[in-house]
Amino acid sequence: MLIKKFSSLLKEVHACNACSHHLSLPPKPIIQVHPQAKILIIAQAPGIRARTSGLPFDDASGNRLRHWLSIDRTIFYDETKIALMPMGFCYPGTTKTGDLPPCSGCAPLWHPQLRPYLENVKLTLLVGGYAQKFYLQSTSVTQAVKSWPSHFETLIPLPHPSWHNTRWIKKNLWFESELLPKLKSQVAKIIETNS
Repeated sequence: MLIKKFSSLLKEVHACNACSHHLSLPPKPIIQVHPQAKILIIAQAPGIRARTSGLPFDDASGNRLRHWLSIDRTIFYDETKIALMPMGFCYPGTTKTGDLPPCSGCAPLWHPQLRPYLENVKLTLLVGGYAQKFYLQSTSVTQAVKSWPSHFETLIPLPHPSWHNTRWIKKNLWFESELLPKLKSQVAKIIETNS
């Protein structure tokens, strides 16, 4: 019965056009969720490559994120291990400097409906400022990510893995030297128990 309700909800999600008036292209919600998932990644919104392939983080940002987590594409796209639920489910369009922000109505509409089905999640990653503002009421990515020790067992804020943040990563050396080793270890432990 639970799986039937979950499947019905996913059909609603994939048919959603609530934000269509904000989008430059027709709605195409892209998420990866399954009740067995142990790690939940909440990020920004799909990029144009993800919109084309139907796979979240199917780009250079995804490669960097997978490197941070020390997992390959097979594990990353295994919905029974990793759930990928962005703040905006559809590609928002682009500007001269990058993608537009995710549609603001998407997460309040769908996250509360989907999260109850993700009871097996042991670790949530809040990737980027939009997710951190929504879930932590944080207005500073640096402050949110620096707070990782206080949440570590269940929640870790991360900068977005976009090339735009390369300067931030170089400026905040503690991110790679202190946070990433702990993150990789935590992810490995969770994935191994999920096998």
